[in-house]
Amino acid sequence: MDIYQHFRKDEQPFIDQVLTWKEQVEIQHRTKHSDFLDPREQQIFKSLIGNDEQFNIKFFGGAEQTERQQAILAPFYHTIDRSDFPITLLQASYPKKFVAIQHRDVLGAFLSQGLIRRKLGDIVIDDHHIQIAVSEDIASFVEMNVNSIKKASIQWNKVPLDKAIESKEQWHARQATVSSLRLDVLMKEIYRVSRQTASEAIAKGLIKVNFKKVENPAFLVESGDIFSFRGKGRSKLVEVLGQSKKDKWIIKYYILA
Repeated sequence: MDIYQHFRKDEQPFIDQVLTWKEQVEIQHRTKHSDFLDPREQQIFKSLIGNDEQFNIKFFGGAEQTERQQAILAPFYHTIDRSDFPITLLQASYPKKFVAIQHRDVLGAFLSQGLIRRKLGDIVIDDHHIQIAVSEDIASFVEMNVNSIKKASIQWNKVPLDKAIESKEQWHARQATVSSLRLDVLMKEIYRVSRQTASEAIAKGLIKVNFKKVENPAFLVESGDIFSFRGKGRSKLVEVLGQSKKDKWIIKYYILA
């Protein structure tokens, strides 16, 4: 059976990567770790490993209940500890009285330095501090080169993982039935808009799936997908629970308050 038929075409390179790691761990008895994965990639990783007792797999993003997490794949006899994850937590202060810094400002500052998204974990901002989990191998580069965000001077310091700021984001779990798993149908249900409004927003590039613009209303969504609707917030499809007696899909999703 072709394993790729269960996934999207653009996910094939990631699938190949995971299968290569799986083979290396099995044959060479080596431990492998990934960069930060989004929830969809984490789900793919889990499904490819399955319940194979030859492997031990763990995910961690630097704190409890993080969205983006690294994966460690090891032989079954290897115990995986949180200290095994190559994650550095960086913190900076900023003058809130003079500048309002948001998630997109921080991410933009990092990406403008040529850093790639998979090297960055969750970004958390409170009244006076910014924290971001990064791959250990770029921490020094960040400290030296990412020194301003939205015209505010920034100085990063490494802090222990147990000093991670708890995110104030509140995800609300909901369950619904939908006629299909098309993107426009899901956006209509999740964001309480008309299907026409959802379709127009998709066509205009206002909706992203897993951080990428999708401009096809008929795009089929899958468990683990994260959505952002410009001006209306973020949501994620947690699970497709099956079909009802009336052949409607029963879904479980989270929406950010």
